[in-house]
Amino acid sequence: MTSKNTIAAFLLAASFMFLHSSLFSQSAPSTTKKGEAINWITFEEAIALNKKKPKMIFVDIYTDWCGWCKKMDAETFTDPKVASYINKKYYAVKFNAEQKGALTFKDQQFINPNPDKSRSTHQLALALLKNEKLYPSYVILDKASDWTFKLKGYKTADDLLPVLNYYGDEHYKKMTWGEYSQIKR
Repeated sequence: MTSKNTIAAFLLAASFMFLHSSLFSQSAPSTTKKGEAINWITFEEAIALNKKKPKMIFVDIYTDWCGWCKKMDAETFTDPKVASYINKKYYAVKFNAEQKGALTFKDQQFINPNPDKSRSTHQLALALLKNEKLYPSYVILDKASDWTFKLKGYKTADDLLPVLNYYGDEHYKKMTWGEYSQIKR
């Protein structure tokens, strides 16, 4: 085999391995280094639980094809501090922005208008994201299930924890993010 053929064979094998791992990886995070994983539930479960025992709701809006979403699952959401804090202060929801099923939220029905079309976005994802499709994105709903905040893009644990604390401990009711950021430096 010539060196060109060897390189081509290597690149082909590496491409196959990458494609295989991307296609068959799961979006749900594994347990953290300390064994605690985020207790992800459905949107419907979070709303029902919130009516019985009010808590903030953290919604991770993702897609199956989103590489940064998978990185959040593998790194940020498996961080012990992030997992512990989310489990303590929030109902945690993983919401696939391209899911097919209908959902009712605040007496309004939301659907995916083109469920058989590739990359068709669910109406609830669009409503939560204020019509801005960017993945991953995170939405925080307050204890009354009202929209409170949207955060976009990949975040490290160090990036995400201050935001989780600001809303989870309800500092947002007493001070601006700028004031909170100054105190937490």
